[in-house]
Amino acid sequence: MDAVRLIAAGRHALAQSGAAWDIVGEAWQAQALAQGLGGWLAVTGPPELRPEARGLGEAGGRGCGVLDRAALCGEGIAPDHPPRAAQLTGVADVRQTLLGLQALLGEVGIALVGVACATDDEALYWQCIESIDAADESSDRVRALLRRLTVRERGSTSGVA
Repeated sequence: MDAVRLIAAGRHALAQSGAAWDIVGEAWQAQALAQGLGGWLAVTGPPELRPEARGLGEAGGRGCGVLDRAALCGEGIAPDHPPRAAQLTGVADVRQTLLGLQALLGEVGIALVGVACATDDEALYWQCIESIDAADESSDRVRALLRRLTVRERGSTSGVA
């Protein structure tokens, strides 16, 4: 499945999540998608983006790691199943993909703030705080990729008269 469609599916799933652990599960899904997209772009993306793409993949992997998989599985949430990112087959439009991923990560952060503010469960609170930090780090990597993409695009048009 194309990355833009996977991101749209993730945004829809996040919007439909009502329970706190569902939102945390969607945060995990978003980080898995960031990891997958980073890896895909590092291997098959434009050469100028590959170093930053590797960084996005690593940040997404760390983001998946901060979530308590045992708690998520205990709540019946997806991490015991393949992540949505496993369906990634390609990236047709790098810019649209990165913009969509940035939006998804922002929405994840906002949703996690809401959960953290509403919970009395200390473990859930700290899961949210760590997940917010991870989403922010992945979002920083996406911004770096977008900047690099803009520089690449400007360079390719500056030689044309």
